[in-house]
Amino acid sequence: MTEWIISILLLIGGSFVLIGSIGLVKMPDYFMRLHGPTKATTLGMASLLTAAMVFFSTSQDALSVKEILISIFLLLTAPISAYMMIKSAIHHKLDSIERTQGKDNIEDDV
Repeated sequence: MTEWIISILLLIGGSFVLIGSIGLVKMPDYFMRLHGPTKATTLGMASLLTAAMVFFSTSQDALSVKEILISIFLLLTAPISAYMMIKSAIHHKLDSIERTQGKDNIEDDV
């Protein structure tokens, strides 16, 4: 049963990492491109680390502290680094496409 849980977590994690990586490549501008690595990839890595915790906890008969610390570090630093990159892009007035300009364009389209 443990192998099934680990396998499912690995498949879910790998799928989220793949989707986040494809989003990084396919999105049209910097602001949209940042969502792939910060959202999907973080969730994928959390699933992969959970699979590692389950595996090492069952094989060593002890709680795996390393994966817990990595998960906490990842979940704390990914949103902060994404926020800092967005603030830097706004500060440098990085161009974006019209669809990511804000509410004004949404009202114009309606």
